[in-house]
Amino acid sequence: MGTLPCRNIYVIRRQHVVATLSSLRRRSAATSVAAVAGATVVGVCLAVGSASAGTLSGSLYRDPNSAVVRWVAANPGDSRAAVIRDKIASQPQARWFANFNPSTVQSEVSGFVGAANAAQQIPVLSVYEITNRDCGGASAGGAPDLNQYQTWVSNFARGLGNQTVIIILETDSLALQTCLSGSEISARNQALTTATQTIKSANPNAKVYLDGGHSTWNSASEQANRLRAAGVQYADGFFTNVSNFNSTSGEANFGRAVISALAGMGIPGKRQIIDTSRNGGASGDWCADDNTDRRIGMYPTTNTGDSNIDAYLWVKPPGEADGCRYTAGSFQPDLAYSLANGAPNPPTTAPPTTGSPTTAPPTTAPPTTAPPTTAPPTTTPPPTGNGCSASVALNQWSGGFTTSVTVTAGSADINGWTVTITLPSGAAVTGTWNAQASGTSGTVRFTNVSYNGHVGAGQSTNFGFQGTGTGPGATATCTAG
Repeated sequence: MGTLPCRNIYVIRRQHVVATLSSLRRRSAATSVAAVAGATVVGVCLAVGSASAGTLSGSLYRDPNSAVVRWVAANPGDSRAAVIRDKIASQPQARWFANFNPSTVQSEVSGFVGAANAAQQIPVLSVYEITNRDCGGASAGGAPDLNQYQTWVSNFARGLGNQTVIIILETDSLALQTCLSGSEISARNQALTTATQTIKSANPNAKVYLDGGHSTWNSASEQANRLRAAGVQYADGFFTNVSNFNSTSGEANFGRAVISALAGMGIPGKRQIIDTSRNGGASGDWCADDNTDRRIGMYPTTNTGDSNIDAYLWVKPPGEADGCRYTAGSFQPDLAYSLANGAPNPPTTAPPTTGSPTTAPPTTAPPTTAPPTTAPPTTTPPPTGNGCSASVALNQWSGGFTTSVTVTAGSADINGWTVTITLPSGAAVTGTWNAQASGTSGTVRFTNVSYNGHVGAGQSTNFGFQGTGTGPGATATCTAG
């Protein structure tokens, strides 16, 4: 087997290790079937899942700076662009934090989380920084040692704010330990426990999930033992299938078996996240650089309908190579097109937008000495014909604010929009996402970027900005075209 991710902070994620370890990950079909069947038997004593979902609710954040979004924006005339745009670029995916950058990671996390908070959506952050990650395979790297790892994690945690965030903590760190001695495994387990506690202490609303491998790797009981040793009792649960393409039903059966095993160890109430980014077709061989037998799986959502499963996520971004035919982690449009072509459309067939929240999380702002206040939304008159409207939701804290602006088309599609916002005296824009700003104070014009100018009739898109001073009282108007 090969390995996957890369050196790009947005895309790093791996698949499997070097060929000498392949037998540990890819078992025979008979063994795999037996493992899944065993998981099903163990899991029948649990609630199989009802109409209710897990502990998460709300819409997931779509990163406007992901590799696939940038590619779509740069290649509007490509024959593959529409399919990739509608079925992949339109969807929320994890942002990978995998560069050892202790001096800058806090600001990077804060910027990403702040944009998601302003959109009132849940960001997914994949931490991939553990020392000796990938056992020296193609995705080798991480912090030089575990002391420096803890420094990095502490700085990472300081940027998380205090709203709901999803943390995918260290893919393969528990499922793949063949290169570690007994003492190194113990040290890694302690590092993961400390990392979980550090993140939870910095942001009590953070949802942290540890590495659960996948259903055709370690047994459920073995993976549960590894999770317990790494402090899963302090986490919200575990994630599976980031390093494979197993079916969602197989992963759910495996997850129930792990949850049952953990409960038998006195660790109840843990939940699963399943990566569905590339499991919509045949399993095939693990290296997905041809993608001919595989499609994108279930679209990302927190509405799973299964009380054991908190979310179906796209942790591994579709279209990013595994390191077989192409450089690991690089975005390849032919891979993305192959995954998306023929796959079902997303739940809504409206043109891609940044989305609007289905359930708004608690309104909060960056940590301050005074609690934030929230201004009521201001809205332009309802649009008619080719018009558009803009509603403004603002979070104010001492000395600054963030603003989320929702642009809604009228009874006809629009192709481009401009929102003009008049700021109160003394207020100034310091940063903008999902739009281009002209000016920083007084009357500021915000225009669409390449991927969110087309808005279907009655549909919405979203942008936001951060500012200094006092934001309440800002007024907005929207013009289409």
